[in-house]
Amino acid sequence: MILKKIAKKLIIKLGVEIQKVQNSVAQASLPEFGNNPNNLRIELPRRIINPEKIFLGNNVSIGPGSFLIAMTHYPTVSMQHPDKQQSLQRFNSRITIGNRVTSTGGLQVAAQGEITIEDDVMLASNILLNDGLHGYENTNKPYKYQKICRIAPISIRRGCWIGQNVVILPGVTIGELSIIGANSVVTGSVPDRCIAVGNPARVIKRWEESSQRWVSVAAVDRQERPLGRE
Repeated sequence: MILKKIAKKLIIKLGVEIQKVQNSVAQASLPEFGNNPNNLRIELPRRIINPEKIFLGNNVSIGPGSFLIAMTHYPTVSMQHPDKQQSLQRFNSRITIGNRVTSTGGLQVAAQGEITIEDDVMLASNILLNDGLHGYENTNKPYKYQKICRIAPISIRRGCWIGQNVVILPGVTIGELSIIGANSVVTGSVPDRCIAVGNPARVIKRWEESSQRWVSVAAVDRQERPLGRE
């Protein structure tokens, strides 16, 4: 019994020391970004491509499993057909992440144009932001070999909360201090101070300033609808 307790303490201590080493390696191996943020933390494992096109605020914390890519061209090596020549698309992309942004883990941000995450945004796990889509105009050609299309900027404004497993598609703006529910696919913009859920995401609640509470959209619509109309 005593030996088991000693072994358990040693294992816990070893785990703590391993974590310290991992944290040190993560910090020491950060690439050179487009700016020099203070107190930046991006845990391992991670994949960062073209970091010079990525700009981060201070006190940003991104959990393990992140994939940040500011694309300069397509196809990439992995998407190029080994036996066929593909025309090359070129991009002038940029990713901007504001101050005090936090991500639990599994954050994927892929920019062909511009993606902006403003200050104090809270991101849960396994979130995808992609401001372009694989082409699908030709069903005789595998989609990975078609051009990137529908490129349009994505913006997540100040103080938002983006839930677990959310996908945000090209051209979307998430308004200030809005919430996106877990497992939602956001295909259209969301106004300030709203809660949106579903696939495709729909606004279900809005913040009512006068009463200082969340009000369902159906209730708001009933109040705003003229009398005598259904």
